[in-house]
Amino acid sequence: MTTTTPTAATGTQKTAGRGTSTAGRVRKRLNSRTATLVSIVIALVWTIPTFGLFISSFRPEDEIKSSGWWTFFTNPSFTLENYQEVLFGSSSSSPQLASYFINSLAITIPSVLFPLAFAALAAYALAWINFRGRDWMYIAIFALQIVPLQMALVPLLKFFSTGVTVAGVTLMPAWDLADEQKFAQVWFAHTCFALPFAVFLLHNFISQLPGDLMEAARVDGATHPKIFRSIVLPLITPALAAFGIFQFLWVWNDLLVALIFAGGGDETAPLTVRLAEMAGTRGNEWQRLTAGAFISIVVPLIVFLSLQRYFVRGLLAGSVKG
Repeated sequence: MTTTTPTAATGTQKTAGRGTSTAGRVRKRLNSRTATLVSIVIALVWTIPTFGLFISSFRPEDEIKSSGWWTFFTNPSFTLENYQEVLFGSSSSSPQLASYFINSLAITIPSVLFPLAFAALAAYALAWINFRGRDWMYIAIFALQIVPLQMALVPLLKFFSTGVTVAGVTLMPAWDLADEQKFAQVWFAHTCFALPFAVFLLHNFISQLPGDLMEAARVDGATHPKIFRSIVLPLITPALAAFGIFQFLWVWNDLLVALIFAGGGDETAPLTVRLAEMAGTRGNEWQRLTAGAFISIVVPLIVFLSLQRYFVRGLLAGSVKG
């Protein structure tokens, strides 16, 4: 015993020393001038198209159709007519994106909140409540992530249009929704598609919370709802924000699900549907497309920048223990 313990301790110290030195070398390489230069180049390449889109959205129609956006620096000219026409134009050919912007918000916000709420509850139950079949249920939820979205569109559409009937017994009637009521179908579809990944992400986060903290709460008489509300929710805020950003971007930029379940009418169509119609077959309305495209990315940028610190913490949570 007296000879084995120092040897094990020495081996552990050597392993820790090698791990520390490796991490130090990697950190030094990432902080080098070459790495900094590469990062700057990647950032510029990633940002230049967006900057060009922003410049083009303020250029007059004749200039945007006759020259590239970079000629703005030699012959600068601004106009707000593109945004005025795209948002509030009165002509029949005008995109009138203001109403579609509201539709996108009406689709996106509930489609983010619903899976967040359901997934947080499910993840807590799968992580801290013992019941029969818990592990198998978690495996089944994890496996649902491999189901392609396109395979579920037809069954869901049939579910909405005909309901559920088993052996001649109607378990659920057809939804028969019209106009703004079709938003419920889009919320349901996005929630179903998002739940497997949301449960998986939040479960990994919640399961790593200290067990002593949960046990102390139970000793004090706290029930599961009390523990979830007072302890778990404040601690998983970074994970909720990380998934919320992902889900917001997915739903806001979605075209397929919204077009199938909400239709392309003015009452329910989101921005993506109208932008696709603006592109047309020839794409000759460049001045409208640039303004409309930049309007569509403003809200995701605001959401990401406002929740960025939570997003980074949520992605890094659980990567380091101790």
